[in-house]
Amino acid sequence: MDAKETPSNGGVMIVTGASRGIGAAIARIAATRGYAVAVNYASDAAAAQRVIDEIRHQGGRAIAIQGDVSNEEDVVRLFEISDRELGPLGILLNNAGITGGFARIAEISGDTLSRVLAINIAGAFLCAREAVRRLSTRHGGHGGSIINISSRAAQLGGAGEWVHYAASKGAIDTLTVGLAREVASEGIRVNAVAPGLIETELHAAAGAPDRMARLAPTVPIGRAGQAEEVAECVLWLASSAASYVTGSIVPVSGGR
Repeated sequence: MDAKETPSNGGVMIVTGASRGIGAAIARIAATRGYAVAVNYASDAAAAQRVIDEIRHQGGRAIAIQGDVSNEEDVVRLFEISDRELGPLGILLNNAGITGGFARIAEISGDTLSRVLAINIAGAFLCAREAVRRLSTRHGGHGGSIINISSRAAQLGGAGEWVHYAASKGAIDTLTVGLAREVASEGIRVNAVAPGLIETELHAAAGAPDRMARLAPTVPIGRAGQAEEVAECVLWLASSAASYVTGSIVPVSGGR
Protein backbone atom coordinates (compact mmCIF):
# COMPACT_ATOMS: atom_id res chain seq x y z
CA MET A 1 0.00 0.00 0.00
CA ASP A 2 1.50 3.33 -1.02
CA ALA A 3 1.44 6.57 0.97
CA LYS A 4 -1.55 7.90 -0.92
CA GLU A 5 -3.61 4.96 0.29
CA THR A 6 -2.57 5.14 3.92
CA PRO A 7 -4.52 7.28 6.42
CA SER A 8 -2.07 9.67 8.11
CA ASN A 9 -3.53 9.45 11.60
CA GLY A 10 -6.29 7.08 12.58
CA GLY A 11 -8.97 5.75 10.30
CA VAL A 12 -11.96 8.02 10.99
CA MET A 13 -12.84 11.00 8.83
CA ILE A 14 -15.74 13.39 9.34
CA VAL A 15 -16.86 15.07 6.11
CA THR A 16 -19.34 17.90 6.57
CA GLY A 17 -21.81 18.57 3.80
CA ALA A 18 -21.10 15.16 2.29
CA SER A 19 -24.43 14.23 0.77
CA ARG A 20 -23.57 15.59 -2.69
CA GLY A 21 -20.96 17.28 -4.84
CA ILE A 22 -17.38 17.60 -3.64
CA GLY A 23 -18.21 16.32 -0.15
CA ALA A 24 -19.77 13.14 -1.48
CA ALA A 25 -16.80 12.53 -3.78
CA ILE A 26 -14.41 12.94 -0.86
CA ALA A 27 -16.42 10.54 1.29
CA ARG A 28 -16.53 7.88 -1.42
CA ILE A 29 -12.84 8.04 -2.26
CA ALA A 30 -11.81 8.25 1.41
CA ALA A 31 -13.69 5.01 2.07
CA THR A 32 -11.76 3.25 -0.70
CA ARG A 33 -8.53 4.38 1.01
CA GLY A 34 -9.47 2.71 4.27
CA TYR A 35 -11.16 5.52 6.19
CA ALA A 36 -14.34 5.03 8.16
CA VAL A 37 -16.42 8.03 7.12
CA ALA A 38 -19.01 10.10 8.98
CA VAL A 39 -21.20 11.56 6.22
CA ASN A 40 -22.68 14.75 7.60
CA TYR A 41 -25.70 16.31 5.92
CA ALA A 42 -28.05 19.17 6.75
CA SER A 43 -31.42 18.10 5.33
CA ASP A 44 -31.27 15.62 2.44
CA ALA A 45 -31.27 12.29 4.25
CA ALA A 46 -31.96 10.35 1.05
CA ALA A 47 -28.88 11.76 -0.68
CA ALA A 48 -26.70 10.98 2.35
CA GLN A 49 -28.09 7.45 2.45
CA ARG A 50 -27.15 6.94 -1.19
CA VAL A 51 -23.57 7.93 -0.40
CA ILE A 52 -23.23 5.53 2.52
CA ASP A 53 -25.01 2.76 0.61
CA GLU A 54 -22.43 3.11 -2.17
CA ILE A 55 -19.58 3.07 0.34
CA ARG A 56 -20.93 0.00 2.09
CA HIS A 57 -21.54 -1.76 -1.22
CA GLN A 58 -17.82 -1.34 -1.94
CA GLY A 59 -16.95 -2.84 1.45
CA GLY A 60 -16.34 0.44 3.27
CA ARG A 61 -17.58 1.70 6.59
CA ALA A 62 -19.74 4.82 6.84
CA ILE A 63 -22.60 6.36 8.79
CA ALA A 64 -24.81 9.36 8.03
CA ILE A 65 -25.21 12.04 10.70
CA GLN A 66 -27.65 14.91 10.32
CA GLY A 67 -26.58 18.30 11.59
CA ASP A 68 -26.54 21.98 10.69
CA VAL A 69 -22.94 23.07 11.17
CA SER A 70 -24.02 26.60 12.08
CA ASN A 71 -25.79 25.17 15.14
CA GLU A 72 -23.37 24.54 18.01
CA GLU A 73 -25.48 21.77 19.55
CA ASP A 74 -25.66 19.97 16.19
CA VAL A 75 -21.89 20.19 15.77
CA VAL A 76 -21.22 18.77 19.23
CA ARG A 77 -23.69 15.95 18.55
CA LEU A 78 -22.08 15.21 15.17
CA PHE A 79 -18.68 14.64 16.76
CA GLU A 80 -20.09 12.69 19.70
CA ILE A 81 -21.97 10.30 17.41
CA SER A 82 -18.92 9.84 15.21
CA ASP A 83 -16.79 9.07 18.29
CA ARG A 84 -19.29 6.55 19.55
CA GLU A 85 -20.12 4.81 16.28
CA LEU A 86 -16.81 4.94 14.39
CA GLY A 87 -14.07 5.55 16.95
CA PRO A 88 -11.42 8.23 17.50
CA LEU A 89 -11.27 11.02 14.95
CA GLY A 90 -8.28 11.23 12.62
CA ILE A 91 -9.35 13.73 9.94
CA LEU A 92 -11.89 16.56 9.76
CA LEU A 93 -12.93 17.70 6.32
CA ASN A 94 -14.69 21.08 6.61
CA ASN A 95 -16.73 21.08 3.40
CA ALA A 96 -20.25 22.25 4.32
CA GLY A 97 -21.11 25.56 2.73
CA ILE A 98 -23.66 27.53 0.73
CA THR A 99 -23.31 30.27 -1.88
CA GLY A 100 -26.37 32.28 -0.87
CA GLY A 101 -27.25 32.57 -4.55
CA PHE A 102 -26.21 35.26 -6.98
CA ALA A 103 -26.55 38.87 -5.86
CA ARG A 104 -24.67 42.11 -6.14
CA ILE A 105 -23.77 43.79 -2.86
CA ALA A 106 -26.52 46.37 -3.45
CA GLU A 107 -29.10 43.58 -3.64
CA ILE A 108 -28.13 41.14 -0.90
CA SER A 109 -30.46 40.71 2.06
CA GLY A 110 -29.34 40.66 5.66
CA ASP A 111 -30.88 37.22 6.14
CA THR A 112 -28.93 35.75 3.23
CA LEU A 113 -25.70 37.31 4.39
CA SER A 114 -26.19 36.05 7.94
CA ARG A 115 -26.91 32.52 6.74
CA VAL A 116 -23.86 32.37 4.45
CA LEU A 117 -21.53 33.61 7.17
CA ALA A 118 -23.07 31.33 9.81
CA ILE A 119 -22.66 28.16 7.77
CA ASN A 120 -19.47 28.90 5.86
CA ILE A 121 -17.49 30.60 8.62
CA ALA A 122 -19.00 29.87 12.05
CA GLY A 123 -19.68 26.28 11.03
CA ALA A 124 -16.06 25.73 10.02
CA PHE A 125 -14.83 27.28 13.28
CA LEU A 126 -17.15 25.16 15.43
CA CYS A 127 -16.15 21.95 13.66
CA ALA A 128 -12.47 22.87 13.88
CA ARG A 129 -12.88 23.51 17.60
CA GLU A 130 -14.33 20.06 18.19
CA ALA A 131 -11.61 18.47 16.06
CA VAL A 132 -8.81 20.25 17.92
CA ARG A 133 -10.26 19.15 21.26
CA ARG A 134 -9.95 15.55 20.08
CA LEU A 135 -6.77 15.60 18.01
CA SER A 136 -4.43 17.95 19.86
CA THR A 137 -1.68 16.38 21.95
CA ARG A 138 -2.27 19.30 24.31
CA HIS A 139 -5.73 17.84 24.97
CA GLY A 140 -4.57 14.23 25.15
CA GLY A 141 -5.05 13.42 21.47
CA HIS A 142 -2.69 11.72 19.04
CA GLY A 143 -2.64 14.34 16.30
CA GLY A 144 -4.38 14.37 12.95
CA SER A 145 -5.42 16.66 10.15
CA ILE A 146 -8.00 19.34 9.41
CA ILE A 147 -8.70 20.16 5.77
CA ASN A 148 -10.92 23.07 4.80
CA ILE A 149 -12.66 23.55 1.47
CA SER A 150 -12.05 27.11 0.37
CA SER A 151 -12.63 28.46 -3.14
CA ARG A 152 -10.74 30.34 -5.82
CA ALA A 153 -13.50 32.91 -5.36
CA ALA A 154 -11.63 34.05 -2.24
CA GLN A 155 -8.91 35.47 -4.50
CA LEU A 156 -11.03 36.31 -7.56
CA GLY A 157 -13.61 38.18 -5.48
CA GLY A 158 -16.86 36.98 -7.04
CA ALA A 159 -17.72 40.45 -8.40
CA GLY A 160 -21.21 40.69 -9.85
CA GLU A 161 -22.11 37.23 -8.63
CA TRP A 162 -21.33 36.38 -5.02
CA VAL A 163 -18.91 38.64 -3.20
CA HIS A 164 -20.60 37.42 0.00
CA TYR A 165 -19.62 33.82 -0.76
CA ALA A 166 -16.11 34.84 -1.82
CA ALA A 167 -15.65 36.80 1.40
CA SER A 168 -16.72 33.81 3.48
CA LYS A 169 -14.08 31.70 1.74
CA GLY A 170 -11.50 34.40 2.37
CA ALA A 171 -12.24 33.86 6.05
CA ILE A 172 -11.64 30.13 5.56
CA ASP A 173 -8.20 30.91 4.14
CA THR A 174 -7.38 32.98 7.22
CA LEU A 175 -8.69 30.25 9.51
CA THR A 176 -6.49 27.73 7.71
CA VAL A 177 -3.27 29.69 8.09
CA GLY A 178 -3.95 30.87 11.63
CA LEU A 179 -5.08 27.53 13.00
CA ALA A 180 -2.22 25.72 11.27
CA ARG A 181 0.29 27.88 13.13
CA GLU A 182 -1.65 27.59 16.39
CA VAL A 183 -1.69 23.80 16.53
CA ALA A 184 1.36 22.75 14.49
CA SER A 185 3.26 21.82 17.65
CA GLU A 186 0.25 19.80 18.88
CA GLY A 187 0.36 17.20 16.11
CA ILE A 188 -2.30 18.73 13.88
CA ARG A 189 -1.80 19.76 10.27
CA VAL A 190 -4.30 22.26 8.85
CA ASN A 191 -4.61 22.89 5.11
CA ALA A 192 -7.19 23.99 2.58
CA VAL A 193 -8.12 23.13 -0.98
CA ALA A 194 -9.44 25.94 -3.17
CA PRO A 195 -11.53 24.54 -6.02
CA GLY A 196 -12.15 26.58 -9.13
CA LEU A 197 -14.92 25.88 -11.63
CA ILE A 198 -16.07 22.35 -10.70
CA GLU A 199 -18.94 20.36 -12.17
CA THR A 200 -21.36 20.05 -9.25
CA GLU A 201 -24.97 20.99 -8.48
CA LEU A 202 -23.78 24.21 -6.82
CA HIS A 203 -24.17 26.32 -9.96
CA ALA A 204 -27.74 25.24 -10.71
CA ALA A 205 -28.70 25.58 -7.05
CA ALA A 206 -27.39 29.15 -7.10
CA GLY A 207 -29.59 29.92 -10.11
CA ALA A 208 -27.20 29.59 -13.07
CA PRO A 209 -27.29 26.07 -14.55
CA ASP A 210 -25.39 27.33 -17.62
CA ARG A 211 -22.52 28.81 -15.59
CA MET A 212 -20.07 25.96 -16.23
CA ALA A 213 -20.58 26.00 -19.99
CA ARG A 214 -20.28 29.79 -20.02
CA LEU A 215 -17.10 29.99 -17.94
CA ALA A 216 -15.26 26.82 -19.01
CA PRO A 217 -13.52 28.65 -21.91
CA THR A 218 -11.97 31.06 -19.39
CA VAL A 219 -10.14 28.23 -17.63
CA PRO A 220 -6.55 27.94 -18.91
CA ILE A 221 -6.69 24.15 -18.92
CA GLY A 222 -9.79 24.40 -21.14
CA ARG A 223 -12.49 22.70 -19.10
CA ALA A 224 -14.32 22.60 -15.80
CA GLY A 225 -12.99 20.24 -13.15
CA GLN A 226 -14.55 17.16 -11.59
CA ALA A 227 -15.39 16.68 -7.92
CA GLU A 228 -13.15 13.63 -7.88
CA GLU A 229 -10.15 15.76 -8.88
CA VAL A 230 -10.72 17.93 -5.82
CA ALA A 231 -11.16 14.83 -3.68
CA GLU A 232 -7.82 13.41 -4.81
CA CYS A 233 -6.04 16.56 -3.62
CA VAL A 234 -7.86 16.36 -0.29
CA LEU A 235 -6.85 12.73 0.20
CA TRP A 236 -3.23 13.59 -0.58
CA LEU A 237 -3.28 16.32 2.08
CA ALA A 238 -4.78 13.83 4.53
CA SER A 239 -2.11 11.24 3.84
CA SER A 240 1.37 10.76 5.24
CA ALA A 241 2.70 11.85 1.83
CA ALA A 242 1.86 15.41 2.93
CA SER A 243 3.37 15.06 6.41
CA TYR A 244 5.37 18.31 6.11
CA VAL A 245 2.52 20.33 4.60
CA THR A 246 0.54 22.65 6.86
CA GLY A 247 -0.88 26.13 6.50
CA SER A 248 -1.17 25.64 2.73
CA ILE A 249 -4.06 26.59 0.46
CA VAL A 250 -3.89 24.42 -2.65
CA PRO A 251 -5.76 25.62 -5.75
CA VAL A 252 -7.49 22.94 -7.80
CA SER A 253 -8.65 25.22 -10.55
CA GLY A 254 -7.13 24.39 -13.91
CA GLY A 255 -5.06 27.56 -13.68
CA ARG A 256 -8.03 29.90 -13.22
